[in-house]
Amino acid sequence: MGKRLYVIAGEASGDLHGGNLVRELLKLDPAMQVRAWGGDRMQAAGADVVKHYRELAFMGFTQVILHLRTILRNIKTCKADILAFKPDAVVLIDYPGFNLRIAEFAKANGIPVYYYISPQVWAWKAGRVKAIKRDVDRMYVILPFEKKWYAEHGMDVEFVGHPLLDALPLSAKKAVDASNENPVVALLPGSRTQEILRMLPVMLSVVKHFPDHDFKVAAAPSVPAELYAGIIGNAPVELIADGTYALLQQAKAALVTSGTATLETALIGTPLAVCYGGGAINVWLAKRFIKVKFISLVNLIMDREVVRELIQADMKPEPLRNELDRLLNDLAYRERMLADLSELRETLGGPGASAETAGLVWKSLQCLPEKGV
Repeated sequence: MGKRLYVIAGEASGDLHGGNLVRELLKLDPAMQVRAWGGDRMQAAGADVVKHYRELAFMGFTQVILHLRTILRNIKTCKADILAFKPDAVVLIDYPGFNLRIAEFAKANGIPVYYYISPQVWAWKAGRVKAIKRDVDRMYVILPFEKKWYAEHGMDVEFVGHPLLDALPLSAKKAVDASNENPVVALLPGSRTQEILRMLPVMLSVVKHFPDHDFKVAAAPSVPAELYAGIIGNAPVELIADGTYALLQQAKAALVTSGTATLETALIGTPLAVCYGGGAINVWLAKRFIKVKFISLVNLIMDREVVRELIQADMKPEPLRNELDRLLNDLAYRERMLADLSELRETLGGPGASAETAGLVWKSLQCLPEKGV
C-alpha cells in the first residue's frame, strides 16, 4: 500500500510548485495517496484537493486581522482533516502564517513535517527559526543564501534549486510575434484582488505616454475577468488569460507587482521594474520589522540592485513612466539588466528542483516505521 501524504499550499505560486512536486512524487510511488490544500495545478497533478487556495489567500497585516476568524476556522478544519486522514507525513509549502501552526500541531501528534520553500524568516521574524527547528523534520530551501543562513542558526537544510526553473519555458529566448508590429509591454498587477485594485490603475496611467506600444495585462487564474474589465475600462489594453509566460517571452519590458512574478519575469529574461504600494498600516509595520534592504527576490538573490523597486512614494505615475521609458529606450540600461538577469539564472542553477525534492521526500518516507509498528 502506498504512503499517505498531506500537502498544504496557500497561494497560486505554492499551487504551481506543489503541483510539480506531487507529479514527481507520484512518478516515484504511483500508489501514494496525496490529500491537499492547494489549487487546480495540484488537483491536475493527482492530489485530492479538499480546500482551494483562493479561500486562504489574505494579503498584508490588515487583511489578516480583518479575516482572523476565517483563518482560525480554516486552521481548525485543517487540523481535524489531518487527524482523520492519518498521513505518514505532511509537506508544507511556504505560506508560513498558516503552515507553521500546522507544523507545530503535526509534530505534537507525531506526524513528520517536511517544509518545502522556506518562510522568509531571514527577512523578518527571525525568531521563528526556533519554532522551525523544533517542529520541522526536513527543510528544503530554494534560494542559495538560505542554506548558509540556516546553518548560522544551527539548522541543516537541503538546497534543492529553484522550482520556477521547472515551470518556466526551457529557453529564455524571446518569442517574436511577426503579426505584431508594436513592442509589447506586460503589466502584472498581482494575483490577489487587493493587489490588483491597488496596482493596476497606477500601471495603466503610463499607457497614454507610449502610444506606439501594445500593453497587455496578465490575468491571475483565480480572479474574475470582470474585476479587470472594471479597472481597464476603455483603455487600449488587452487582457491575457492563461498565457503569462508566453506574454513575458514576447514583451520588451514589464511592470510587475512585487512577489513571485518578479522572479518569473527575470528568469524568462524580460527587463522589468518591481512595483509595490501597500496600505499605510502595512507599510509602517513592514518598515519596523523587515530586515532586508530589497523587497524583490531578484535583488535579494544578487545582493545588489539589478531591477528598480518602485515602492510607495515611487509607485506613482511619473516615476513609473520614467522607469518604463528607460527599460524600453535606454540601450545601455537594457543591456546591463539583460546581462544581470542571465547571471541570476545561472546563480539559481538548472531545472530539477521538483524532482530533487520529491526524491528527498520519498527517501525520508521510506525511513519511517510502518504504521502500527
